[in-house]
Amino acid sequence: MQKIALLSVSDKTGLLDFAKVLVEKHGYKLLSTGGTAKMLREGGLPVTDVSEHTGFPEIMDGRVKTLHPRVHGGLLCRRDLPAHMEQAAKLDIPMIDMVVVNLYPFEATVAKPDCAFEDAIENIDIGGPSMLRSAAKNHQSVFVVTDPADYSRVLAAMDGDPAALPEFRRELALKVFSRTAAYDAAIANYLEKQVPSAATAPTFPRQFNLNLKTAQELRYGENPHQGAKLFGDFHSFFNQLQGKELSFNNILDITGATNLIAEFDRPTVGILKHTNPCGIATAGTLAEAWDQAFETDKQAPFGGIIVANREVDKALAERIAHIFSEVIIAPSFSAEAREIFAKKKNLRLMEQVKPISADKLYDVRYAIGGVLVQERDLKPIDPSAYKVVTKRAPTDEELRAMLFGWKVVKHVKSNAIVYAGCERTLGIGAGQMSRVDSSRIAVWKAGEAGLSLKGSIIASDAFFPFADGLLAAADAGATAAIQPGGSVRDQEVIDAANERGMAMIFTGHRHFRH
Repeated sequence: MQKIALLSVSDKTGLLDFAKVLVEKHGYKLLSTGGTAKMLREGGLPVTDVSEHTGFPEIMDGRVKTLHPRVHGGLLCRRDLPAHMEQAAKLDIPMIDMVVVNLYPFEATVAKPDCAFEDAIENIDIGGPSMLRSAAKNHQSVFVVTDPADYSRVLAAMDGDPAALPEFRRELALKVFSRTAAYDAAIANYLEKQVPSAATAPTFPRQFNLNLKTAQELRYGENPHQGAKLFGDFHSFFNQLQGKELSFNNILDITGATNLIAEFDRPTVGILKHTNPCGIATAGTLAEAWDQAFETDKQAPFGGIIVANREVDKALAERIAHIFSEVIIAPSFSAEAREIFAKKKNLRLMEQVKPISADKLYDVRYAIGGVLVQERDLKPIDPSAYKVVTKRAPTDEELRAMLFGWKVVKHVKSNAIVYAGCERTLGIGAGQMSRVDSSRIAVWKAGEAGLSLKGSIIASDAFFPFADGLLAAADAGATAAIQPGGSVRDQEVIDAANERGMAMIFTGHRHFRH
């Protein structure tokens, strides 16, 4: 009995060559629809229209063409059950032995900024997923192919060991259900945005759909005994220009560095270690910014991550080359910089090729029994909304330093303290259980670097619960503080600032980072 293959695709890459082998070598009869049938005929292959096969015309502008018992019966019929085969024979339902389908490009359609709702709806494929799912359910008897990359594998399997076919068919079926799950998730996520929830903020879905493809196998996780894998489209944002493969920790650091550098418009360089900034500065040139950022802490940058918001040029590359770094991230690298870094073969250069749509991303973390989902901490700097709570208002220079420090402290793990000057860090204390201890570490780091904190500002990611933290900052030389406020002892802290002649601003919001 002649085998039948049903081919109906949006992505026609490689299909003609694949179909020729099916017909000319394996003797398949081809069923097809619309543009796919036209392409196959123009390629010289005999094709039967699905409407001829079913005896029922395509209707409603092609919305209904493959949803027919003569299609799905031929896919779902179990060849090992006589009752199924007898019923198929009685109803004149031929067996369909292969389905080659990829879906209407819904994801690409809705990604267009000018996509109309009607266009999105018309690009929801109904017949395609139905055929794929029917064939995948009966994969013991039906080859089901949804990825053009699998054409060569299918042909090789047909010529190979028949004993290997059941496992291969099962793999193809898995791929189908993964694809249709992702497709349905994309549709649900799109429609969710069209129907805001009355119960929660419009940015939050009723159901959180996360269906991501494997992007990269990783050597290991945070530690060598932990397996790890990267999912999603991380590599669509970056080109790796040189260096070793990225590790689990590299990817976390790159994410943190990219989020940090997005805070700044003028030429800025940041240095991070374990996702914490250890030095950051803004200046007239990247080379000047590097000098000040590196001066904050000359020990921690060893094996760290460096990020810049301008092209890395020769002057900056020469400075960076003096230390060992894991990753450097920038919008581009000059030819001279590439030549300098080429001598460090393991150094990873990451070119950021497109901006991160930060307002469309969620912060997602694993929790027992599920995941936690929150909006990212994207509250903009708004000095007009901040409140001067001390007798003395900050000077213009202090205010610039405060706003700079407030940008940086948001990216330091709590409890977070940043001492800053005008557009540069002077000392950073991160991740301590006590805010006073974070301040002490920041003061100690500044001392180790030989930097004076006289005239500096202190930025705290959350309120000072007691006056001791602020007094410690004053003792270190800080003349101004920026913090959220909100403690029951706020007045004690304000009084302490006034006694020391400090200026202090309450922002009204905190920047915890667990």
